[in-house]
Amino acid sequence: MTLVLLDHPDLASSRINATLADAVRGLPGVTLHDLRAEYPDRRIDVAREQRLVRAHDLIVFQFPFQWYSVPSLLKQWMDDVLLRGFAYDGGKPLLTGKTLQVVTSTGGVEEAYREGGFHRYPMSALLAPLENTAHRTGMAFAPPLILHDVRAVTPIELAEHSERYRELLASSEACLIA
Repeated sequence: MTLVLLDHPDLASSRINATLADAVRGLPGVTLHDLRAEYPDRRIDVAREQRLVRAHDLIVFQFPFQWYSVPSLLKQWMDDVLLRGFAYDGGKPLLTGKTLQVVTSTGGVEEAYREGGFHRYPMSALLAPLENTAHRTGMAFAPPLILHDVRAVTPIELAEHSERYRELLASSEACLIA
């Protein structure tokens, strides 16, 4: 089972994340969970969210990469939900056996995200806090699915990327069932 935690500050005007969400909506075994729609008041139901995490093996963070981080509600979700006693206990990770998958998009071109590039670091370094979150909680960290230069992405390229996302989640579900 896959839980997609979607956070976009304005999904209604999003071309990329709305299309990606539509691509996986309704896939068997996939729960698409739009945090902004669920929590417009930003009051996260921690017990409910922890039940959702327990019930799913693949946890997907889907978001636009802005200011080198996740959007604010996803960060709040992490702070509120991944608590001691649920996600970890002292030195012991408690979400072992689950996988964290990052699906993100950037405004910059891929070449800007390299050592010495415009953004100074590769995406692997910029996503290291999420990889470390997975490690701290015992989750495996899947290779991120990243779409760069979103303003220049053609409809065909977006459709191809959406299909890659859909196939990734469909194949992940098949692997989890097998």
